[in-house]
Amino acid sequence: MNSTAPASVSRLDLDLAIFQGPFDLLLAVLLREEISLAEVDLADVVLAYIDHLESVGSLDLESVTEFLVLIAALLELKSKLLLPGEEEELDELGPEEAADELLARMLEYRRYHDAAEALIEIRSAAEGYGYRVAAAPPELRRAALEAAEQAYEPDRLGQALEALLTPPPKVDASHIRQSVSLSRRVRILKDLLAAKSSFDFRETFGNEDHLTQAVTLFALLELHKRGEASWRQDRSFGPIEVIVS
Repeated sequence: MNSTAPASVSRLDLDLAIFQGPFDLLLAVLLREEISLAEVDLADVVLAYIDHLESVGSLDLESVTEFLVLIAALLELKSKLLLPGEEEELDELGPEEAADELLARMLEYRRYHDAAEALIEIRSAAEGYGYRVAAAPPELRRAALEAAEQAYEPDRLGQALEALLTPPPKVDASHIRQSVSLSRRVRILKDLLAAKSSFDFRETFGNEDHLTQAVTLFALLELHKRGEASWRQDRSFGPIEVIVS
């Protein structure tokens, strides 16, 4: 055979009694119900495709498969139109239903075709990689029957249940320092200023840890920004007197 272009279905030109043009256009007009499927001679379509294969001189299995799927769907739909089944002796398949079924068949074929193409691409991309086959780790290997039977002994089962029912020891969290909330320190300062108009910062918070004192200073700055509190300090490193603004 000659190495020419593949016999694609889209390249098939038809010259039928009721239609003249490419095969793809015939499918389109059938779906739009511009031509009744009952009036199309599908045998002439098959003969035209065979002549097309001979003229091209090459065989593309993918295109041939696509044509066979489409022509088989058309044949089935036409047989339903012309020869109703036992359950529908008088009710033939309407044009809209036939068009919907043909479209569904075409979409289903395209979905499987695209899935096959995706799998081929994945396989081609992985051809350059070699994967090491190693035995499973010892903890995942299948145990011998004798060892497996020992796991069901009453004593071992009781020990396992006892371990599950024993409450775990209480976690020692004494080393974790509790967080100091800025909003809570703001409330403490506001309560102190509400009780008395001023107080000495060192006398009030001198016994607190450094972190609490630092957060309290930030709380005092927050109140100063709001215009609710201020302070006085006569000399550097001297006592700080917090007052109401």
